[in-house]
Amino acid sequence: MNKLNIWIQKHQNKLTASIAILIVVSLIAKFLLKLPTLSTVAMIIASIIGAIPVALHAISALQNKVISIELLVTIAVVGAFIIGEYEESAVVTFLFLFGNFLEQKTLEKTRSSVKSLTKMAPTTAELVNEDGTTEEVDVDDLDEGDHVVVKPGGQIPVDGKIIDGTGYMNEASITGESTPVEKSIGDNVFAGSITDNGTITIETTSVGEDTTFGKIIELVEEAQDSQSPAARFIDKFATYYTPAVLIIGILVWAITQNFPLAITVLVLGCPGALVIGAPVSNVAGIGNGAKNGILMKGGNAVNTFSHVDTLVLDKTGTLTTGKMSVTDVVNFGKDKNEMMALLSAVENTSDHPLGQAIVKYAHDLGVTDDVKLPELDTVKGQGLVSQSDEFKILVGNERLMKANNVQITKEQRKAINARMNDGDSVVLMALDQELRLVVGVNDQLRPDAREGLQALKDAGLKRIVMLTGDNKVAAQRVAERLPIDEVHAELLPEDKVEFVKKFKEQGNTVAFVGDGINDSPSLATADIGIGMGTGTDVAIETSDIILVKSSFDALAHAYKLSKKTVANTKENIIIAVGTVALLLLGLVVGVIHMGSGMFVHELSILVVIFNAMRLIQNKPSKLDSNQVLKTAN
Repeated sequence: MNKLNIWIQKHQNKLTASIAILIVVSLIAKFLLKLPTLSTVAMIIASIIGAIPVALHAISALQNKVISIELLVTIAVVGAFIIGEYEESAVVTFLFLFGNFLEQKTLEKTRSSVKSLTKMAPTTAELVNEDGTTEEVDVDDLDEGDHVVVKPGGQIPVDGKIIDGTGYMNEASITGESTPVEKSIGDNVFAGSITDNGTITIETTSVGEDTTFGKIIELVEEAQDSQSPAARFIDKFATYYTPAVLIIGILVWAITQNFPLAITVLVLGCPGALVIGAPVSNVAGIGNGAKNGILMKGGNAVNTFSHVDTLVLDKTGTLTTGKMSVTDVVNFGKDKNEMMALLSAVENTSDHPLGQAIVKYAHDLGVTDDVKLPELDTVKGQGLVSQSDEFKILVGNERLMKANNVQITKEQRKAINARMNDGDSVVLMALDQELRLVVGVNDQLRPDAREGLQALKDAGLKRIVMLTGDNKVAAQRVAERLPIDEVHAELLPEDKVEFVKKFKEQGNTVAFVGDGINDSPSLATADIGIGMGTGTDVAIETSDIILVKSSFDALAHAYKLSKKTVANTKENIIIAVGTVALLLLGLVVGVIHMGSGMFVHELSILVVIFNAMRLIQNKPSKLDSNQVLKTAN
């Protein structure tokens, strides 16, 4: 029996297709070829093929003390087969199996996020021996207190403290912050981070599962294990519906002693439109989403998302583009292009992300940086200095200006404060002791973020919360430009998870939107995880809904679409149940018979399918930006 179950489960879709082919052959033989015997044989074979998987499911459910819809379908098919209604028995099994096929297509989404995370975790390290030599060892062989060296571009294998060297660390996999952080002796570093430049030596404090990266993997595992699929409405309904129809059929036979009539009750009572109504609505809704760059992982994701009242978002890479760019340039020199050429020439010697953003900005303006400069000196924590007999250039932060006695006027101070108040990183350039340029560099806000979030609120979302590993000033400045209700900054991944858990404990249905590895635990913990398509593979794998276009317009459409899909599903259920009730009532009063009943039965199936197809035509609505501004204000 088990082998048969496994074989049927493996080939169920092929069996469903073969039933459809046999039904078509039967109809052609009956109406076109005028071969009734061939038509009957095809229907008999189709009925038998269709009855076997349905009956096996029914037996399996009975073994678990569950009276399922499969049992009702099995009895109806056997009864129809006995009284010679082969066409009805074949059609009923096909519709039932086809409904299951549609449903499976929406739910066949496997997740391999933990496996992806494990692959991304560092596996080897350069261990520094007591004699100063280095050797490559497995990360699992490291102990607390060991010293490891990490070269430029290398992945930090452990949590620890820098004891030698300096460099810029890309900690996006841990904090979500896109801007590399300068680290020097005494600073803590995290496993999984990337050393953008500089060679550092680290004293190990945590390895393996105890590192911050290891905890991220553990959090994802726990969150996914704690998730249980929502019990489908159809299964709950079947608990009452199936026994009720069976009892009605038995009563009809007991009272009338009319076996064909009793079987007719069971055949017409088979919820064909019911079992196909919900899956086809989900397929239509999910298909609409896919056409608009939205991937929804099954009907449960659609249903849960429709009930979301609290949206939690990461900042970097989600609300923002994740790429550093120049936001503003204030020129106090004679010629802006000449000043930008000098600044670009200086920054071109640096691999700092802020400098690279400035170089790109200058190139986009058409400014060439083939300026000959004297040798540049790096002032730690301040910037770059270039001096010759002809001129002196200072490029860096305000501390560099003060250290070199560069006077800042009120107008210049105003320009600097304006950039800082917007959460920008500020780069200053002075030429011969006079400040010439004030440049703001920041991670840019997604252009459709404001409109998309406002559209979500208009659609019924109650609260929008931003959680970020970025600093409080930058986070607050972003939030002020958007319809965001709460801001929590300077968070590690486990802090974000705790906030998500807290919101859920308050009785909210929570959706989390993120794009990075650090977001994976929160994506898995939330009722619905929404991954930006331009994010990491692990964030996408952990998510229930993926925005391929990484668009807030798409997010708003997904939310509205989920609500419409759930409403459409309920409509189909009402149509299906109402049809069965009317058929049974018509059968009792004598106005419905097997033939007319099957016609209405099939018609109801077409009705629910066409009703669901309306979802495919649903188009994303573009919210006018001026309207958004008025609404927000």
